Amino acid sequence: MEETISAINNIVWSDALIVLCLGAGIYFSIVTRFLQVRHLGEMIRLLFQGKSSDKGVSSFQAFSLAIAGRVGTGNIAGVATAIAMGGPGAVFWMWMIAFLGSASAYVEATLGQIYKEVRNGEYRGGPAYYIEKGLGVKWYAVVFAIATIISMALFLPGVQSNSIASGISTAFEVPVAVTGGAITCLLALIIIGGVKRIGQVAQFVVPFMAGAYILMSFVIIGLNITEVPAVLSLIVGSAFDLEPAFAGVFGMAISWGVKRGIYSNEAGQGTAPHAAAAAEVSHPAKQGLVQAFSVYVDTLFVCTATAFMILFTGQYNVVNPEGGFIVENLPGVAIGPEFTQQAVNTYFPSLGSGFVAISLLFFAFTTIMAYYYIAETNVSYLARNGNQTWMLWALRGVILASTFYGSIKTAESAWALGDIGVGIMAWLNVVAILLLRKPALRALKDYQAQRKAGLDPVFSAKKLGIVNAPEWDKQEQRQEVVA
Repeated sequence: MEETISAINNIVWSDALIVLCLGAGIYFSIVTRFLQVRHLGEMIRLLFQGKSSDKGVSSFQAFSLAIAGRVGTGNIAGVATAIAMGGPGAVFWMWMIAFLGSASAYVEATLGQIYKEVRNGEYRGGPAYYIEKGLGVKWYAVVFAIATIISMALFLPGVQSNSIASGISTAFEVPVAVTGGAITCLLALIIIGGVKRIGQVAQFVVPFMAGAYILMSFVIIGLNITEVPAVLSLIVGSAFDLEPAFAGVFGMAISWGVKRGIYSNEAGQGTAPHAAAAAEVSHPAKQGLVQAFSVYVDTLFVCTATAFMILFTGQYNVVNPEGGFIVENLPGVAIGPEFTQQAVNTYFPSLGSGFVAISLLFFAFTTIMAYYYIAETNVSYLARNGNQTWMLWALRGVILASTFYGSIKTAESAWALGDIGVGIMAWLNVVAILLLRKPALRALKDYQAQRKAGLDPVFSAKKLGIVNAPEWDKQEQRQEVVA
């Protein structure tokens, strides 16, 4: 079974997908004139604007929900895996896919807002919705929805729960089955409450978990501040095959950096548009810019914090593709959160393992919450003309079962299945947003023009020639009646 999973993973994550993701990021960066740089201040300003409504959550809640999905085990165990398989240079390629992917994140999130609709009194949207409404290809939308439900409910939760259970076991010697059972029960209490409860939990937990972790990393970076130039030189040199010690993994650095970067920040994968569509905003580009910033928070802040802690302390191994290790500083230590735990233990022996384990608990648990929301949104899409109650309960059963099972299976199987899920969604979504780029680009141009005129931008799909945007058309009609 593991050989079959590995073979499928290699097909999905061929060089073609890496080129597609990097190429899309480069293209969107150019056509938006590098909005990820030009509008950085605007992204931060918009983050704290807007309020929730009966139908939607606030911009910050949607941002928190997206961060909950992005900031997970990929930021701790995923970074360690990238370094182990691709050397320090993999970190540079994680940065690169984050920088370029921020433009892709804007496009997909804005499309999610443009083509959202109201289901059962709540905003729903995402790739399945904009593929059907924008591209007019219903079968493609159905395929994405099914692939997303399978990935979010079956393939991906196990990665998160496995890392939680592994970290707790290492730090506190709690059996993985006990940890798995506890997080499964807690997850059940939250997901039954629906998107509003998920958003409320995320807006409080996410800032706390990310802030505490980054604070710890700053302390360690501060203690090693004189080593920053050397570590940056090691990362960049390894990324471009300038470090003889890591010459054997140059290609792996690019592959694993991009793979783990996408897994972590999810730019282009098609997950964030679901959260973006739930926001109550006056213009789609507002939430598009906010979601573009969330990529920075994930990779440039949290992932970099992890990478620096690991590289400062030298608590890592690098696998030789031909067998054995190029670097083996931690004999017998598996690939995963142990690298980060050992790094923190170097400076805080009585705190490190426990702190990382608790961080993993918050990071990964909120990610599973986001997975459920994304899967639920696609169930809602498939059941628009029927009773979805039984489908939702079936979904809850599947995600709870896969969460528990993931906590007790091997890390290798969990990560391989997770990569397959991420890869399939990325293939489907990146192709879709490349084909459907014009509405998102028109929205950006319109937003910029209104801001330049000193206005708080308000969106009109009709004015921009965008069709099949029902919620925005209804809002405009209501405004005309009031006027």
